[in-house]
Amino acid sequence: MNLNEKFALNLKHLREAANLTQEELASRAGLHRTYVGSVERGERNISLRNVERLAKALNVDPIQMFMEIK
Repeated sequence: MNLNEKFALNLKHLREAANLTQEELASRAGLHRTYVGSVERGERNISLRNVERLAKALNVDPIQMFMEIK
């Protein structure tokens, strides 16, 4: 699994653990819902700026979004 795929899976896991829809997460992060969906599917090479925005919206440290979640 590459880093982009790991990030995508972690983002989805963290979003679901926070009981947020893609639309709710996107709104909190100031991003578009379709963008968040494409990131979760691993279709985008996300910028660090947007990693930070998503992490803040999820109330997690950005590094957690790259670590293996069990």
